[in-house]
Amino acid sequence: MIDLRSDTVTRPTPAMRRAIAESLVGDDVYQEDPTINQLESEGAALLGKEAALFTPTCTMANQLALRASTRPGDAIIVESGSHIANYESGAPAMLSGLTLIRVPGDRGILDPAAALAAAARPDDVHFAPSALIAVENTANLGGGALYPADTLSAIADGAAAMGLWSHCDGARLWNAASATGRSEAALVDGYASVSVCLSKGLGAPAGALLAGPRDFIKTARRFRKMLGGGMRQAGILAAGGLYALSHHRARLADDHARAARLAEALTAQGWDVQTPETNMVYITLDAPAALVAGAQAQGVRFSAVGRDRVRLVTHLNISDADITETIAILGALR
Repeated sequence: MIDLRSDTVTRPTPAMRRAIAESLVGDDVYQEDPTINQLESEGAALLGKEAALFTPTCTMANQLALRASTRPGDAIIVESGSHIANYESGAPAMLSGLTLIRVPGDRGILDPAAALAAAARPDDVHFAPSALIAVENTANLGGGALYPADTLSAIADGAAAMGLWSHCDGARLWNAASATGRSEAALVDGYASVSVCLSKGLGAPAGALLAGPRDFIKTARRFRKMLGGGMRQAGILAAGGLYALSHHRARLADDHARAARLAEALTAQGWDVQTPETNMVYITLDAPAALVAGAQAQGVRFSAVGRDRVRLVTHLNISDADITETIAILGALR
């Protein structure tokens, strides 16, 4: 089965498995796991932040960022289609008591003027005060879209001028760095905090990082423990992330090239395809469920997204031959 549902379905490579098997571990709640300590140190340096915290998932990393930078009753500004708004199970309200101000963007990209206008809440007891603006780079529901550099800067600078926290949900920030040629640190320069996923494009079996100021990370560490994220000898998981940082970032360009090739071929077949900027190919059509079922019967899995789109995601375990076969199968189903 060719599995294009997500870049979360990857399996560790043999070399990554060896790194995991040979990892040095300790009790991370006591901050004595050497592999986690190394991952946090290297991750913070890559992201240009003072400190980092290892978490089981990027959802937890996002939620720790919100909890550690806001107060219950605050409002946060997010793009309407963002992961925080749609795919984190209502956690901002449940865990942090936050109101979401949803601002529609273009392909998941917030317009700075619209985001900052939404954040300018009246100084009135009837309104939840704004505390944070979040961006998602790349934007999943936008088709893996990339934030322009000037847009990122305008939002971060505007948030700072208003005294607001700025957070980047960088679950696929590695893809953004690969596609733009800019470093991860440059992409989040000016953002107070950033989360990055190690199990999506990088292919680790689990794990994420939250990075930001040292005192903020100290607070987030306490909330991580509160939420059950203190995992003791979790260097076994962190070793996969460490290996991925060193060996799997450069190869993301291969995923992007395969997505571009797939999109070009499907467009030539007559499908309504959004031109991919990274590793996601979105097709708009009338009956997505029927196409998903028909393709799976032929050996290709991908997901329906909403009422009129399907998503195909290239990743570590997808080869050139898999793309060729997928093109042939979807051509036959056309």
